[in-house]
Amino acid sequence: MHDGVQAQVPVLYVADAEAARRFYELFGYSELRAGGDGESHWSYLQCGQLTLLLAAITPRLVTVELPLLIYLYVDDLAATIDRLTVAGCPVERAGHPEHAPGGECRTTDPDGNVVLFGQRRAVPEQARAGQDGAEARFSLIREAAEAVSRRDGAPTHCQVGGPRGAACPEPAEVKLADSWGDTVWGCMTHADETLINARGAFLATEDRLGLAAFLRNRQAQPGAAAQV
Repeated sequence: MHDGVQAQVPVLYVADAEAARRFYELFGYSELRAGGDGESHWSYLQCGQLTLLLAAITPRLVTVELPLLIYLYVDDLAATIDRLTVAGCPVERAGHPEHAPGGECRTTDPDGNVVLFGQRRAVPEQARAGQDGAEARFSLIREAAEAVSRRDGAPTHCQVGGPRGAACPEPAEVKLADSWGDTVWGCMTHADETLINARGAFLATEDRLGLAAFLRNRQAQPGAAAQV
């Protein structure tokens, strides 16, 4: 007799259970049961054998600052994109990685949780978009890495590491920063992952064409006439 886990139900704490339900219905979920009172509401969703519980509680629970990351595999990526677009949900294409050869995209739910979704069934090369979000992003990462290599400004190894704190032996090639002033050096792979999952992260290219150079070029040169 198996005495382990028989089933699992992921729970998302949301601000508005109805708005969250409408969003996840775009992925094929349907509501089985719902309930609640003046201080709490919940919606129990199912898609095939998969379930999802949405819970809205007042006052709202204090959750982690970073948004949750949810990964969903869909049967038809193009149809899912169409439904999200019609509903006014912005979708960012993220290429055709090995785990989703049919394509991968990113969106956010009404509570700001990051939702990645991909298609396991591969599509022909000619059916893929010309240069989608992942390819364009990765080309920028390569440019940043080349700029760093010319200046020898990177530490020895990637500082991002694995998802459970494992050290990454790959060389640090790209510097990343965010709007709060935090910086980290990463390898090409972990830099790409960070740009997808860390809100506000951007490339710090380590070249001489940054904000300081921009501001210097705007200053009046000695002997130059003031421009009105």
